[in-house]
Amino acid sequence: MGKIRQERPEVRDLAYTPTVGAPTGVEVAELADLHDRSLRHGNDPYAPLRPVFHQLIGARARPLRVAVDFVEYELRPGSWMWIRPGQVQRFGPDLASADGVIVLFKAGFLPPAIVSAAHMDPPYEQRPLTPRGRDAESVRRAVEHLTYEYGAMSSLPLGTHAEVLRALLSVLVMRLAAVRDPAPAASRDTFHRFHAAVERDHAVTRRVEDYAAALGYSPRTLTRAALAATGRTAKQYVDDRVLLEAKRLLWHSGLSAKEVAGRLGFDDPSDFTKFFRLRTGVTPGAFRAGA
Repeated sequence: MGKIRQERPEVRDLAYTPTVGAPTGVEVAELADLHDRSLRHGNDPYAPLRPVFHQLIGARARPLRVAVDFVEYELRPGSWMWIRPGQVQRFGPDLASADGVIVLFKAGFLPPAIVSAAHMDPPYEQRPLTPRGRDAESVRRAVEHLTYEYGAMSSLPLGTHAEVLRALLSVLVMRLAAVRDPAPAASRDTFHRFHAAVERDHAVTRRVEDYAAALGYSPRTLTRAALAATGRTAKQYVDDRVLLEAKRLLWHSGLSAKEVAGRLGFDDPSDFTKFFRLRTGVTPGAFRAGA
């Protein structure tokens, strides 16, 4: 499988811009329309983007390639990909001929009860989801109803229409969540607190002991929670997050390796090089040159 475009443009944050006359918070569109709409606005449809909203991408008759945080996935017909706010994405060259649907929605659009029941919090199951049998039929019907009501904007008052779409999107999200394997409930709350702390402080400390002290847990408790949620130890989880941010900065910014090291809390750039090479097999410079 070929790699997705080799040049290294700057990643662009993508804000949510509602369609004129549509309810604020959710949008339903055909995948192929994204390509044409980007060109009409003078944008590169294949540029790397960091959206601030959720995206549910479903492929129908033809497969679609999309890269999410340096991992390329192929969505086969009937498969779905859920891309979360803050993740860096890039569509493959088959976007122009894509056959599928994309549902965009803002964080906070869905009711808290649905967010909890659908296990929308981390850890994220970053892989294509392929509903089978009755699950596939349920997802198909949910998408069809959501698409129909989204297109019927003038049939209801705007506020009522938004609530209808919120309810139908909740159905789709719950149907897709049924295909996932969530972490055990006992460890989920602990992991969520750990995840939030790592998101906030991964450039400050990489020591599990520091996170444990700040959260009021033992390092062993954090490791049990991380293993249950992700299959990785707490230390591996922290290092994975630092490594991801290092790759993002090296690939999508003009910062030097030394500046990236400083941004991620490494006092000595050589320590950053050792950290990066141990986990990737290449130096930061080699990664930037040949990713």
